[in-house]
Amino acid sequence: MKRNIRTIVSVALISCVTGNISCKKYLDRSPESVVSAETAFKDFTNFQGFTEELYNCIPDFTNRYWTNSWNWGDDEIQSSALNFHLVNKIDNGDFWGWQREFDGWGAGWMDVNNANTSDDRFSKGLWPLAWYGIRKANLGLENMALLKNATDEERNLIKGQLLFFRGWFHFQLMQYFGGLPYINKVLPADQDLREPRLKYQECAALAAKDFREAADLLPLNWDNTGPGSRTPGKNQQRIDKAMALGYLGKNYLWAASPLMNMVSTGNRGYDVELCKKASAAFAELLVLTESGQAPYKLLPFNRYYTNFYTFGQNWQLPGGSGPDGTEALFRGPYWDAHGSTYGTAKQYTPGPTIEEGNVVFTPTANYVKNYGMKNGLPIPDMTKADPESGYDPQYPWKNRDPRFYNDIVFDGIKMVKGSMPSNIAEFNRYANLYTGGSSRDERVGSRTGFLLFKFTPITSNRFDQGYAYGQNLNIRVPYMRLADIYLMYAEAATVGYGSPLGKDPAFSKTALDAVNVIRDRAGAGKVAAKFQGSADEFMKEVRRERAVELSFEGHRFNDLRRWMQFIDLPYTLKTAIEFDRASALDPTVDPKDNRVINLRERTILQRPFTEKHYWFPLKRADVNMYPEFKQNPGW
Repeated sequence: MKRNIRTIVSVALISCVTGNISCKKYLDRSPESVVSAETAFKDFTNFQGFTEELYNCIPDFTNRYWTNSWNWGDDEIQSSALNFHLVNKIDNGDFWGWQREFDGWGAGWMDVNNANTSDDRFSKGLWPLAWYGIRKANLGLENMALLKNATDEERNLIKGQLLFFRGWFHFQLMQYFGGLPYINKVLPADQDLREPRLKYQECAALAAKDFREAADLLPLNWDNTGPGSRTPGKNQQRIDKAMALGYLGKNYLWAASPLMNMVSTGNRGYDVELCKKASAAFAELLVLTESGQAPYKLLPFNRYYTNFYTFGQNWQLPGGSGPDGTEALFRGPYWDAHGSTYGTAKQYTPGPTIEEGNVVFTPTANYVKNYGMKNGLPIPDMTKADPESGYDPQYPWKNRDPRFYNDIVFDGIKMVKGSMPSNIAEFNRYANLYTGGSSRDERVGSRTGFLLFKFTPITSNRFDQGYAYGQNLNIRVPYMRLADIYLMYAEAATVGYGSPLGKDPAFSKTALDAVNVIRDRAGAGKVAAKFQGSADEFMKEVRRERAVELSFEGHRFNDLRRWMQFIDLPYTLKTAIEFDRASALDPTVDPKDNRVINLRERTILQRPFTEKHYWFPLKRADVNMYPEFKQNPGW
């Protein structure tokens, strides 16, 4: 993105962040401008040069380190050979691990040493750069009056971006830490922060004000603006009206959710009025996309994978959005293309046979159960037959939701397509995920009986041609995509209007329609009639649909927390399946039709969570600044 943007912006006017930044040090920072304010903010080109740095404050959680952990719910487990990733600390209840002071390898993306806004992917940490970005946005907003040599359109573009980023950085921090001071002015560099922590919903109301104003100022398509017309086709990641509406709705829905409502009001249910506000924002966005006014649409399922990776495409330049970038609403910059491709791809491929590595992330069996049957019905128990859905534990891979086959590698799948060295047995080209199989290895392989290939092609292994060592594979998971908007709308409209048939007055689709739009795209069955009788029953399917459609994209941890399910059984469990093959693997038989016997589920771990684990602990140095900046309960 940054390279594309610089074709508009001729100079960069603001110094980068250097050193270790905490909440307090952010406030102590000297003024950012390296030239006078009159020069920095006098025209659109210079002011946009100032604003551009905010894009480089967005962490790329997919590629922050050599291998990367961003799924901390009940969805994923790491091989046991190494334990430095945050998911291992989360599993042990050690939530201090998000902080660089407790991250010996420096592998996380929440907090890093030497945070800065250069093109170095290793320097991107959410905590330090969010505070820096908030101050920078405030500095720009307070100097809008100096933007004299500009059109109204140019002023709106600048102000809209600044307001969006101020809201976005606050929102990103709030969802992990709860209500914080909402900083909407430039505080003197020689003055310590004294602002009290707000309740979550108070903080969210201020973020909503920023997102709403940003949405009103920003265009639907930068290509159709004067400044954007200078770089047609290269403006995809610039903040636009759709992005602002998406985060306006998400901010309202999060504030309405049981956890956030409980800490704000004591009520453990949803806030109905905030759900109505959320559904209105999502409806406004969906009207724009479905009418074709906004340049976003759902990808066809045969191109679904390009939401997450491209293979053999020119996506390596910063700002490349992929050949089918219409579904991703919000991504950050893509730095150092291919610097992490090899490690990120390898972390889904099992050792010790078809890959050489010892950090492998695999889907948990308890999570894979969310992938129901092709007819749309859920699987109550993987170990028992279910005549209603048609699930048969002797044929557990048969007639499943099409997204199961897109995302999950199960026993018998052919993983190596090309030739293999003569010293490696031929059977190792297949996923041998039965109990005792060569792909099952606690230390360097699958611990659960499944593998994940949502973010890589099946040929990501050390034998097939065109593997990630070269320039062919680019992996990049978006922060927000259009499918998420439909599902958040379904959740908000169901609660806000008390029924699966609830809908915002401005949008034609009901909550039920919105879920079925996503299922229809995948070729999965619609929501069954038995789930349409009440809001409570329907919400079970809404939540399961989020688990399937948004699987492994970093949403589950925050979803379970905001629903107040995170610390309860069965969500504290991570499990594996154990089974035997009924007969030797026959390469001529479709793996879906393979029969298994003795299928059972085994608990790998139960996570020791209590009420305090609903929020990350704040840094000790920050909570010691002044009494009103309180630590989160239990920490």
